[in-house]
Amino acid sequence: MSSGLRAFARLITAVSIVTAYVALHLAITAGMDLRACDRFRDAPARAAAFTAALDRYAAAGDVSARAEILAGDTWFKEEAPSGASRSAVSSATGDVEKGRVSLARERVAGLAAGVRRDQARLERKLRLSRAVALYWTVPAVVLLGPVLWLRRRRRSDTAEIIRVVSRFAPRHPWWRRPVFLLAGSGGYLLLAGGVTAVAKAQREGYEMPPMRFMLSLVGGCAAFGAGVLILRYTRPRSARSAARALLADGRRPVLYLRSFADDGIAAQVDDSASFVSLHSREEQFTAALGAVGPVITVGKPGEPLPRLGAARFYLPLDNWQPAVLRLMELSQLIVLRLGLGEGLWWEVQQARATQPARKLVLLAPGGLPKVMQRLDEHLPSLPMFAEVAGDDPWTGAVLTFDPEWTPRVHPVGPSPLAKPPRGALMRRGLRAVKAGWATMIIHTPAYHLARAVKDALASMGVRKRTMTWRATFATQTSLWTGFALVAALGLCAWLAGRALQLLGLG
Repeated sequence: MSSGLRAFARLITAVSIVTAYVALHLAITAGMDLRACDRFRDAPARAAAFTAALDRYAAAGDVSARAEILAGDTWFKEEAPSGASRSAVSSATGDVEKGRVSLARERVAGLAAGVRRDQARLERKLRLSRAVALYWTVPAVVLLGPVLWLRRRRRSDTAEIIRVVSRFAPRHPWWRRPVFLLAGSGGYLLLAGGVTAVAKAQREGYEMPPMRFMLSLVGGCAAFGAGVLILRYTRPRSARSAARALLADGRRPVLYLRSFADDGIAAQVDDSASFVSLHSREEQFTAALGAVGPVITVGKPGEPLPRLGAARFYLPLDNWQPAVLRLMELSQLIVLRLGLGEGLWWEVQQARATQPARKLVLLAPGGLPKVMQRLDEHLPSLPMFAEVAGDDPWTGAVLTFDPEWTPRVHPVGPSPLAKPPRGALMRRGLRAVKAGWATMIIHTPAYHLARAVKDALASMGVRKRTMTWRATFATQTSLWTGFALVAALGLCAWLAGRALQLLGLG
């Protein structure tokens, strides 16, 4: 599926979901209006009974007539809309309780006409709500067809690579991922709630009573900590497999190859200055590569849980080369992190021998002489590599190749912000905001690597402007997921409350 068609599919799906939600809400509203009309249909009889009871009470002071007056007032308060009939009955009942029976009879003189007006108003409201609900239901149903077609098209475009990856997918019970996703949702909610409570306590601490301030602060910290523990337990158990990731995305993947020995440093979490992050370097980096396509990688054989980041599949130890070669052909980009493993250098050789130069991106660690020596053996045209590359042992430089396989080195590391032109006050302000934001959040190794890869791809004509921002926002994905869940649960709870009112249970 092309990027334009994929963007169109996402837009159509989002519009379909919003339209379906609005249509459901309007259908519930129309149902409530129909229920109100049905319950108000015997209002003429109730009005006649109320008037008759008022006449009997005025004539003889009948106690049973007074009880009927109060019962009629209760019925109109519960069933009548805010209009003439309910107002007249309520005022008349108040006059009866104050002993002004004659005034009460005057108030209900036009009660029958008021009931007819209220019924007509309810009928008009019902017709309008039915029409509006129909106007939204029709496009919601019509959009369902394109959404299903695009979903099928998305799956057909990646059918072959999904078949290849599915052969190596680990077997888990069907309920495992839904259960841990549900448990993880509680962790996201606790995380967002804890941050909100602590932020509110810090912002309004001087205005709060001391006990309330302490409860907010301690409770927020406890909720945040509980959310972190829950997410650390549930997220690896609810991670998507490579086949599921490909099925959900629809684009040809990015094949990420590396030495299993590098998984430890890639799993490090770089806390930002503003919040505690839960997301590893690999998660941030694969989020940036997600601008190109879904990122898949070979998982370490025998690991009890998949590492978070690239979606894993697992190859047999004795016959893994054919699957890797086939996946190289089917992937749109091969990102290969250099290391000391012999299998890794076999993959470098095969990628150079069988794939176009534009598909290969090498990530070279800095400060590791043995890797530099092996790189010299394979790429003797890099005599100045050690001077250009950074010294980060995770990734010091990004290497790409032109069509003739001439390497280009892109160092990884912080770069100073450019100076704005003199006199450009607005640009200076924006630059200052950008610098402050960068200082707080985005100056992480994964961000610098994403920026270098973005520049490397741009040198080959592949422009992915969102890569660095994807790496930035990946540091706080859990927090924003929690806030999104709070908003979604609020909407669902409100809609469920409306449905319960329609069923007479609310």
